[in-house]
Amino acid sequence: MIVTLIIVCEIGFWVLLAAGLSVRYLLRMPRTGMALLLCEPLLEVVLLVVTALDLKNGADPSWKHGLAALYIGYTVGHGHRTVKWLDGHAAHRIGGAPKPPRPPRYGMARARHEGRVWLGTLLAAAVATGLLQIAMWYVDDPSRTTSLESWQYTAWRTAGIHGLIALTYAIWPKRAPRTEGARGTARPATTKPRTNDEPGTRPTQRSA
Repeated sequence: MIVTLIIVCEIGFWVLLAAGLSVRYLLRMPRTGMALLLCEPLLEVVLLVVTALDLKNGADPSWKHGLAALYIGYTVGHGHRTVKWLDGHAAHRIGGAPKPPRPPRYGMARARHEGRVWLGTLLAAAVATGLLQIAMWYVDDPSRTTSLESWQYTAWRTAGIHGLIALTYAIWPKRAPRTEGARGTARPATTKPRTNDEPGTRPTQRSA
C-alpha cells in the first residue's frame, strides 16, 4: 500500500504541476493556478499520515516506510526548485515572459550552483532522517526498526556522494571552450608594392 501511495503521489505531483501551469498561463488565471501549485505539499502530508497509521496499526517497519521518508525528504529539498524551474519555462513559452537564465556551466559560478543544489540534497537527507527517527521512537522496539536505521545511512550516503560530486566542480572548475578569437588566427600577410627606388626593380621608362 505504501509503495502504491508513493507512486500515486509522484503521479499526482506532475498532474497538479501541469494543471497549475496550464491554468496559470493558458487560462490566464494566475491565482487559481498558484492555488493548484500550493496543493503539492498536501500529497506529502497524505503520504506521511498514511505511513504513520500503517505503523500504528502494527505493521512492521520495512523498506517501504524508509522509501516513503526519502521521497518526502526529496520533495522538501528539491520540489520548490523543480516547480520554480518549470514555472519559469512555462511563463516564457506560454505567457510570453523573457526566457529564464540558464544555470551557469563553467568556472566557479558552476561550482556555486552545484553547491546550492547539494544543499537541497542535504535538506532532503535531514528531513528523511528526522522522519525515520520519529518512526523509530514511535515503534519503540529496536529489534523492529533496523531497516529504518539503514535508510538513515542511505540518506546520508546519498548526500555524501552528491557532495563529493559538487566539490569536484570547485576543485577542478570546468573551463569554457576557447573561442576562435581567443585561439588567435593568422594575420594575413601584407604586401608592400615595390617602388623604382628599391633594389631589384626595373625602371618602367628608359631615361633619355
